[in-house]
Amino acid sequence: MAIDLEQTLKDLVALPSVNPMHGEPGPECLESRVTDYLQATFEGLGLPWARQEVAPGRDNFFARLDGDPGRVLLLEAHQDTVPVDGMTIPPFEPTVRDGRLYGRGACDVKGGMASMIGAMAQLKEAPPDGMPTIVFAGSVNEEHGFDGAAAFDAYWKHTDLVPRKPDLAIVAEPTALNVVVAHKGQVRWRAHTSGVAVHSAQPERGVNAIYRMSRVIRSIERWANEVAPTLGEDPMCGRTTLSVGTIAGGIGVNVVPAHCVIEIDVRVLPGDDPEAVRRHVIEHVADDPDVPFDVDHDDPFLIGLPLAARGNEVLARRLVEAIREETGSGEAIAVPFGTDAAQFAADGIPSVVFGPGSIEQAHTKDEWIEVRQLAIARDALCKAVVGLRG
Repeated sequence: MAIDLEQTLKDLVALPSVNPMHGEPGPECLESRVTDYLQATFEGLGLPWARQEVAPGRDNFFARLDGDPGRVLLLEAHQDTVPVDGMTIPPFEPTVRDGRLYGRGACDVKGGMASMIGAMAQLKEAPPDGMPTIVFAGSVNEEHGFDGAAAFDAYWKHTDLVPRKPDLAIVAEPTALNVVVAHKGQVRWRAHTSGVAVHSAQPERGVNAIYRMSRVIRSIERWANEVAPTLGEDPMCGRTTLSVGTIAGGIGVNVVPAHCVIEIDVRVLPGDDPEAVRRHVIEHVADDPDVPFDVDHDDPFLIGLPLAARGNEVLARRLVEAIREETGSGEAIAVPFGTDAAQFAADGIPSVVFGPGSIEQAHTKDEWIEVRQLAIARDALCKAVVGLRG
């Protein structure tokens, strides 16, 4: 069964799989449509497959291409996309113009998924000597928690589909056809300030929670600008960063607000514990004399592990060689965003990140990917499997 990469990507983009990160899932949310498509595709290829329920309507998907059972390579791509708010193009009507395919998920990461499906089909038709057993996996909930990838460890122990825990992993993300060997981790949480609500005609009788939060934000900004630079620097990933991304408070302009909440995002370096860095921020605010009131901090709603450039050198070198054979360029790099690869590395699986497309187009109002990169990524993946050692 031949795989038309452009058509496969069109099919995937046309299947809404929005992560319900903003609350209750709407009709375009959850990954089940994509999971069903993967099942049908791999059934058509004649490869064994299985599904792992992570949550209702959210199944991880696995398929196996047999090779050397003593060496197992994982190819992984997440099935979900970010929401479509603010998009200026029809998100689920894939369109090709000037060599670019437009639509939500085209770049992040259904383009990489299409390339991996194409690689599985091509390797089935012409398996090279010494090819490892290859497992394709489509994970759920990468965009808001990494729950799908975190569930893989339990799956290896309770399935006949995968002969054993993979020896190596390649994770699809838009890397501009470079090989990511390290990236930052992240921790996100909400902080709250409380006040006393009164009529805005007599604000002196109340306590303004937004004013209090403004002091908290200034303290957090001081941590970001003055403290974070003292926490060390990774040679590839740079320094720890912090951003306050949302703020909400009050019920009306004529009421002094009794509550205000912000969401905080900290990006941490390889080797750092995200929760420890979070506690450092919280202690800084608590010790700040400009914040003489209580600030409530929720538990993190997302923790993403960092990926260190250790143990993945052989895989990275082979994949860099393969992409250079295809394009004449390509290098091992680090990125500031998080991926599923860190989950696998934490489970002892040397992992790298690779795929078509650029992060500059991910999550954008007119998301797109260069169609020509799909075949380049597919062919590089096929070449990279030759000679891999677990």
